[in-house]
Amino acid sequence: MVLNLRWLKLVVASGSVLLIFTSLTSSAALAQAIASSPANDSVLPDAPEPGQNSISLQAYDSQQTGTGTITGTVLDTNREVLQGASVTVTAQSGSVIRNAQSGADGQFALTGLPPATYKLTVTAPGMSAFTSAEIALRPGESRIQPAVILSVSGGSTTITVSGDKEQLAEQQLHIALQQRIGGVIPNFYSTYDWNAPPMQAKQKFQLSFRSIVDPVAFFTVAGLAGAEQYKNVFPAYGSGIEGYGKRYGAAFANHASGILLGRAVYPAIFHQDPRYFYKGEGSIASRALYAVSAAVITRGDDGQLKPNYSHLLGSFSAAAISNLYYPAADRGASLVLFNGLASTGADAVANLIREFVLKQITSHVPQSANDEP
Repeated sequence: MVLNLRWLKLVVASGSVLLIFTSLTSSAALAQAIASSPANDSVLPDAPEPGQNSISLQAYDSQQTGTGTITGTVLDTNREVLQGASVTVTAQSGSVIRNAQSGADGQFALTGLPPATYKLTVTAPGMSAFTSAEIALRPGESRIQPAVILSVSGGSTTITVSGDKEQLAEQQLHIALQQRIGGVIPNFYSTYDWNAPPMQAKQKFQLSFRSIVDPVAFFTVAGLAGAEQYKNVFPAYGSGIEGYGKRYGAAFANHASGILLGRAVYPAIFHQDPRYFYKGEGSIASRALYAVSAAVITRGDDGQLKPNYSHLLGSFSAAAISNLYYPAADRGASLVLFNGLASTGADAVANLIREFVLKQITSHVPQSANDEP
């Protein structure tokens, strides 16, 4: 009986994979508002070229007239923003359609673009040029281009950069909040831009809070609690409405503490990125190994790979906290070890699903997302 109960706990704990995809944001109305808004003050506050202060109005007018908008950010290889980079959009014929410059925050906007297929070319003094893949722009579409990374060209070059990392982090938060599997289930902790700039502590906490209170998360927790009730897991909780309420409370506490600690508190302390960076290139075996290893190895805010202290400590800290509300007969070091390992294993499985399945069924994935170079 004890062995069967152990295996049943493992099955239930594995269900937490779903919770990783139910990790947050605001209402659907907020996500739609972000997706449909071609520009706002947080995206393009003060680009230096004439007329930039009216970009938001131009983008709105573009949407009303059926034309499109392309926005983005130019960074160097140190992930610092580049001001004054020249951005050119060309048609398939090679003719130049629009020109712009990146502002003090590294961001640019190309508005009033007729529906067509375009390419972006970005250049800056002393930097190598960047040319995007083809961008198929639909009528009234507002396209957020993944971060453009320019490297220093041959020779020694001094580059002066400035900008607001807070705004870049906000842009990453907005992109994450739009991503839902089938347009319903949150997929906020996957990024399909290999060069995505890091989030700051504020955005990490905002994303975790949205994940915790997302409506899909409440339904998922309700399902887990119902399964535990049906199989009489944790019999000390009893039966009936009271027993279900206790199981629901425990399951939701696991969900909330795991996300808050593993994806906000510890990532802020250790300066680590809580997102999964989609690889998308290489053999199936190499991608699978990368996905599984991402449960214990993560990217720091400085772009370097590091041990995933955030997730590991978050999993085991949440498991330790669960001793406060699980039945006395199930508490102890074994509960902490079991739940901590189960959470880490569930994260590895979730990463495999992210790598091989979710991109094709996730809404609002940037069309020109950059896989691993």
